[in-house]
Amino acid sequence: MRPNLTDIEELARGAGAILQAGYGNRLQIDYKGVIDLVTDVDKRSEDFLVQSIQTRFPSHHIVTEESGEISGDEDKAWFIDPLDGTVNYAHGVPLFAVSIGYAEKGELVLGAIFDPTRDEFYYAEKGGGAWLNGRRLQVSTETDLNRSLLVTGFPYDIRTNPDNNLDHFVNLTLKSRGVRRLGCAALDLAYIAAGHFDGFWEIAIFPWDIAAGSLIVAEAGGKVTDVRGGPDFMKYPQSILTTNGHIHDQMLAALHP
Repeated sequence: MRPNLTDIEELARGAGAILQAGYGNRLQIDYKGVIDLVTDVDKRSEDFLVQSIQTRFPSHHIVTEESGEISGDEDKAWFIDPLDGTVNYAHGVPLFAVSIGYAEKGELVLGAIFDPTRDEFYYAEKGGGAWLNGRRLQVSTETDLNRSLLVTGFPYDIRTNPDNNLDHFVNLTLKSRGVRRLGCAALDLAYIAAGHFDGFWEIAIFPWDIAAGSLIVAEAGGKVTDVRGGPDFMKYPQSILTTNGHIHDQMLAALHP
């Protein structure tokens, strides 16, 4: 049995309701690293999503941030981030989202990102365009990197990893209108699809962060590759470059001078 957009919207909004109910409350916080944290709300949201998927689609494979891989038919695979932007969430910054992607035989076919604080539901089905609350999305038309507004993120091991993206951040800040850092890759991608940003890159990222958003960007007319221009952005080691398509080559040249 194949899920549809109604299924994925119910999942995303159900998880989003859990996030919204817990937002601003006292949280139980555990640490996966020096600055990488997880809250009890992450876990409640993930439990809801996993249990809901297993009830409706018991044979499917699930890849999720907190539990890892839950074995099933890998030709029918879910990629879920129950709370993207956990650090923002824990600090009361309203930039976080639920991200759910679904792939068949390695091809992403459904994607949804839900921002519960703004009631913004971004979604796409392969070949069906990208949408926000019923309004069709289209990437920006900017053709010059110098006039482009970009967004990026940094790895959690930024303090110890020499490939920590700081050099690219400085370089592209000087070659663009500016570079933002929202702390939520799902919304970074959603905002590319909506035309708010012209380009987004991360040199180290996880499949649950980008599965839904990459499809939404592609269906909005954008271009998605890894940071070297290759097509396998979902394969380890994951990296991503998404743009409106017009500045893609300019960004690749800036990332690899």
